[in-house]
Amino acid sequence: MHLYGTQSINDRGHLAIGGIDTVDLANTYGTPLIVYDIHLFRERARAFKKTFQAAGINAQVAYASKAFSSIAIYEVAKQEGLSLDVVSGGELYTAVQADFPREKIHFHGNNKSYSEIEFAFDEKIGCIVVDNFLEISIVKEIAESRNQEMDVLIRVTPGIEAHTHDYITTGQEDSKFGFDLKNGQADEAFRQLYNHPFITVLGMHCHIGSQIFETDAFRVAAETLIEKMISWRDNENFICRVLNLGGGFGIRYTEIDNPLSPSEYVEEMANVVLSMTRTFNYPIPEIWIEPGRSLVGDAGTTLYTVGSTKDIPEVRKYVAVDGGMSDNIRPALYGAKYTAVSANRMTEPHSEKVTIAGKCCESGDKLIEEATIAPAIEGDIIATFCTGAYSYSMSSNYNRLPRPAIVFVENGEEQLVVRRETYEDIVRLDLPLQKVKRGGKV
Repeated sequence: MHLYGTQSINDRGHLAIGGIDTVDLANTYGTPLIVYDIHLFRERARAFKKTFQAAGINAQVAYASKAFSSIAIYEVAKQEGLSLDVVSGGELYTAVQADFPREKIHFHGNNKSYSEIEFAFDEKIGCIVVDNFLEISIVKEIAESRNQEMDVLIRVTPGIEAHTHDYITTGQEDSKFGFDLKNGQADEAFRQLYNHPFITVLGMHCHIGSQIFETDAFRVAAETLIEKMISWRDNENFICRVLNLGGGFGIRYTEIDNPLSPSEYVEEMANVVLSMTRTFNYPIPEIWIEPGRSLVGDAGTTLYTVGSTKDIPEVRKYVAVDGGMSDNIRPALYGAKYTAVSANRMTEPHSEKVTIAGKCCESGDKLIEEATIAPAIEGDIIATFCTGAYSYSMSSNYNRLPRPAIVFVENGEEQLVVRRETYEDIVRLDLPLQKVKRGGKV
């Protein structure tokens, strides 16, 4: 049984996180409940930063907050000196509510609206990562109408196909993101932005995928972008001050996953940048990276309560819990794999192979196809590991189920940071049908 971060088995035989008994958390806050190990978040953030410092490279480590966005997690990121990657007006608004340093906010997205870009100008954020030609025209129009400066990065697709799922691969040529390096789009984007009186091109950005377990793709991506940087220097007399190599660093969901440490990913990037800039006499750019999943993924654990069971002889046994695809769509969406334990019976043999099913009215609502837990009985607390990334952020009210509560734990203390939705919350935006009769309103 692999435990993560500050997880442990306490003297009651229960799973504990951050020194807090998860069964007590379930009893206090109800289930489904997502529990975040904030010590692990801080540990990972510091490991990324420390590796750059050891290499003598100026860097920004930006939390890719699409993985999990909330005021509280933004405040923790601020405490750790991280920058912030947002991808929508909603995430930017959340960052503003958290009073995140505006100069450390980077705005991504392949279809930012005019109003979202205006919002970024209003808040004087640190950087917009431009993704397409329409966006270039909008950024220029707003900057010129306001006589306001804005820093930008040009997002490029380097043609690198990382070893990852098709749905989460974003660096190859066939991608909705960014300007292609090979067909000249990136050069044209640069020409449209370079020497603009209000726009400063800081450099380039790429993101080659997610849940990547090796460094080869990062090395090739860095080499490809640096070659373009050298071309722009030689042909346009332009020096890139920033090289953003994105994120995608993998975590361990199951025993078959074998991720590298934060330092191993960063060291490979640093080595490529230092070697190539030295070879071509190029000023060392500031390196930006965007870890999301690798900061919050295995820091999150979802607690469920067991309800009904269904044993189909010679086929399978279903164990149903009080959540499902409404709080974690990833297994149904692209077959994501997870590991679970019986949190209230950790010292008992985990010998029963079951399918953990959700309560949504979909036959495909299976959180874990093959889980090995203690023989399940009604009221057991099931803990699903590594649900901190893309669970709550992709959650829904399907079947009008309320979204779960979220608790942070650290050093023996707990704090509710997102309250559980109520039925009243679910209908808050609904409007009743207006009564009408033929010829006009009643």
